[in-house]
Amino acid sequence: QVQLVESGGGLVQPGGSLRLSCAASGFTFSSFAMSWYRQAPGKERELVAAITSIGGSTNYADSVKGRFTISRDNAKNTVYLQMNSLKSEDTAVYYCNARGSTLLTKGHDYWGQGTQVTVSS
Repeated sequence: QVQLVESGGGLVQPGGSLRLSCAASGFTFSSFAMSWYRQAPGKERELVAAITSIGGSTNYADSVKGRFTISRDNAKNTVYLQMNSLKSEDTAVYYCNARGSTLLTKGHDYWGQGTQVTVSS
């Protein structure tokens, strides 16, 4: 069975940092591109950061570029999101996403249950 389990969310003050983790199981992790999305109340889910299956390329939303870093450890089947200089507008539920990027995995798309990040003084 496929599982994506996010952790590391919580309450942090503006300017603080958090590191989110997403532990994957039940599929060939190294064959999937990984992404972090977030959804704030009243807003659509948006892409925050993405990384290719072997970690060779990344991209970020303009709102987080320079502050957030996505990385992955294929040996541990885990993707991370390091969040620095957090702002109140970063408050949202953060979701981990896996998308198949090979001939055999194309069409497979998995989501975690989300972890809450709240930035407030």
